[in-house]
Amino acid sequence: MEQYRYRALDADNIPVSGHLEANDSQAAAAQLQERGLLVLRIQRSSGASGLSRPFWLRQSHLSREELSRFTQQLAILLAADQPLERALSILIRQPGKPAARQLIERIRDRVKAGHTLSAAMAIEPQLFTSMYLTLVHAGEAAGVLGETLGQLASYLERIQAIRAEVINALIYPSFLVVGVLGSLVLLLAYVVPQFVPIFDGLGVPVPVLTQLILYLGQLLATYGFHALAMTLGLAWVILSYMGRPGSRLKWHRYLLQSRLTGTLLKRLETARFARTLGTLLARGVPLINALDISRQVANNLSMGTAVENATAKVKDGHRLSTALDMEQLLPDLAIQMIEVGEESGKLDVMLLKVASIFDEEAKRSIDRMLAALVPSLTLVMAALVAVIMLAIMLPLMSLTSNI
Repeated sequence: MEQYRYRALDADNIPVSGHLEANDSQAAAAQLQERGLLVLRIQRSSGASGLSRPFWLRQSHLSREELSRFTQQLAILLAADQPLERALSILIRQPGKPAARQLIERIRDRVKAGHTLSAAMAIEPQLFTSMYLTLVHAGEAAGVLGETLGQLASYLERIQAIRAEVINALIYPSFLVVGVLGSLVLLLAYVVPQFVPIFDGLGVPVPVLTQLILYLGQLLATYGFHALAMTLGLAWVILSYMGRPGSRLKWHRYLLQSRLTGTLLKRLETARFARTLGTLLARGVPLINALDISRQVANNLSMGTAVENATAKVKDGHRLSTALDMEQLLPDLAIQMIEVGEESGKLDVMLLKVASIFDEEAKRSIDRMLAALVPSLTLVMAALVAVIMLAIMLPLMSLTSNI
């Protein structure tokens, strides 16, 4: 028997947590379901289940794309009045990774045995987020599971689209930097040192710029591997330091306050928070529970801490807009729109509008950043290459003028 920590929702959608003993995570989830609880998270008391094992022994799970596709397909089948068990059976026969089909088959078997879809999914540890399980549970309770899954699929697709936009915007600048830096290292470490004996035999004055470039080239050729080892060691130290929750919180807070990245990150985090909270509220999830789940899906720890503090203020009787305004993290426009949503009784609708507005603003910011970043990097890298080539050509030009 092993000790497990759990977090779940009771019949009134009130979060509960505690410890229990079970042979494995599935047995622990089964115990909680017998109590009428919706499982949100199960972990071994000694550490996160599965994270302490080697990666080849960890349980396979759905990727973001696979999860979005599975949710969308299941929503379409349920909207076509297919029974849940039959819909899952159809998805099992769809092409895909064997691990994904096995996961759907396990869920189908539990549904066939009498479990609800949310309960069948909750038994799979670390595969479905708290938001996902909560929305599925709310859709089941309201009798609109197909509609809820469709909305959830749209949410997942939009989050994935935003993530893809950010990654795609950084691909070209990253390749540009790596390619040009590689060329500079090649020039300094291998090409420039070849000119040292030539310049020594010419008997002409070597300009200071050329001497400096030659010195850098010799230094890199001699100690290049040492510099690489030191860089990797420094990166490991930084990553280890950033692995600490306190250090990550400071770094995330700095990123939000930075002039370079703060505006874009605030827009992205505001859109994620508003879309998550609006989607949950639209499905009838209580505000406190929805805020708690929205905190968990925040990518930035500073934003998550601000939402947690705001949740405590809401529990004390403050309005959501007032609580968020006191944290001074969300943009003023978002606060004002949330306040309008509270006054009109359409908070969920207004939150989704906030998400759409800041999604578009974030996309424009990314486009502007990319438009300025690529030419700037090109000019800087071209200037560096030009300096190296000039340093090599100056002594040759001096020799030509003396002939």
